[in-house]
Amino acid sequence: MKRVLLLAAVLSGAALAAPLKVGLVTDIGGLNDHGFNQLAYQGLLRAEKTLGITGSVVQSQAQSDYVPNLSNFARNGYNLVIAVGYLMQDAVERVSKEFPNTKFLIIDSAITNRKNVTSAIFSTQECGYLVGALAGLVEKDKALKLPGLAHNNIIGVVGGISIPPVNTYIAGYYQGAMATDPNIKILRGYTGNFNDPAAGKQLTLAQHSQGADIVFMDAGGTGLGGIQAAKQGNFYAIGVDTDQAYLAPHHVLTSAVKGVNTSVYDTIAALTKGKFRPGISTFDLQNHGVGIGTILSSVPAKFKAEIAKLAAEIASGKIKVSPNIPKTN
Repeated sequence: MKRVLLLAAVLSGAALAAPLKVGLVTDIGGLNDHGFNQLAYQGLLRAEKTLGITGSVVQSQAQSDYVPNLSNFARNGYNLVIAVGYLMQDAVERVSKEFPNTKFLIIDSAITNRKNVTSAIFSTQECGYLVGALAGLVEKDKALKLPGLAHNNIIGVVGGISIPPVNTYIAGYYQGAMATDPNIKILRGYTGNFNDPAAGKQLTLAQHSQGADIVFMDAGGTGLGGIQAAKQGNFYAIGVDTDQAYLAPHHVLTSAVKGVNTSVYDTIAALTKGKFRPGISTFDLQNHGVGIGTILSSVPAKFKAEIAKLAAEIASGKIKVSPNIPKTN
């Protein structure tokens, strides 16, 4: 009898020690978007390495895949299911209701009416402000000689789909650029997708033909085509979500960075400690949840110092950046 009890205790302990299972569902941009899907995956990989969890990934090919992909993880006993992207909000609302014992994390969308859902929201208007401010400084300084820079006081932005996570970046970009160069003109367009580099390239070239020699790629994987256009056409791109300088070291002015990897890792870490918290977690400049990437080496040190100063003033609350695109300009 003692042996039976001992065996039961061992089996019970083994069950308790079983690693947590975490499933990650990408948006249709996929893991090779060099942006937020890839960042989410990096956060999962870090958790596997340092927290001992078991992770799995499925890539969505269409929006109709969201519900089946999320449901499959929940049905198979995953402790946490991660939905990467604003477009998955409706799917998470539905699946989290059907599987109340499964925890969910959604990136870029706020769900507050589910006890089993936590939301990661990023104040990307703040890092958008910084990259816009840098673009304004570079455009305004006529004495600055950078290859391909015409100083037309015209910059552009290529958006993916016109949704809040895209437009908060753009809102900051406008405000930052207008703060450092009040005469700046900003061209704005949307491709309507996040996984079409050819469309990104086409729209970027169209803006460049109208005088924009700096274009912000706020379009996920679609923006990769815009970076390619800047490299081929000898002008400048601004990357998004992750530091994209490595894609074109001489043609990426800088990048607006979003800590999706941090939010994924932190949520998994909290779950391993039994501290999963539903509701909204906000990532901003103050808590290093957003930021600015590598700045082109040929940009003057005085401009880099000015951007660092602006970042500190935003983090301290001295500068308030609206998440809404200005109606003027």
